[in-house]
Amino acid sequence: MKLSFHGADRSVTGAVIETGNLFANAPAALAEELFETLLGAPGVRVERIVSTGQATPAGQWLQQERVEWVALLSGSAGLLFDGEAAARVLKPGDWVTIPARARHRIEWSDATAPTVWLAMHVGG
Repeated sequence: MKLSFHGADRSVTGAVIETGNLFANAPAALAEELFETLLGAPGVRVERIVSTGQATPAGQWLQQERVEWVALLSGSAGLLFDGEAAARVLKPGDWVTIPARARHRIEWSDATAPTVWLAMHVGG
């Protein structure tokens, strides 16, 4: 699902200047998480993620080839790294750097209000 929540204008130099609001059009309920790329450039991708109660399926782990820096902007979630005894509870303003290939999972996300994340994926 792709939702548009930003615009684009031309500057006086002719370059495209994109603008938006990270909280605009954040759905209250989704069947699955919403991922929207805000910026894609060589070596970096910035995306908005909206969760509404989703979690990583039981027994599965996420593991990426790139470093991911993620900030939780609204809502709440539990992030568990392989080998940790309990999930880290993330609340608005919290951020974490997830090293490349680190096994992790989302144990839970707030089901009563949208959880909005800002994620930056860095590296080749």
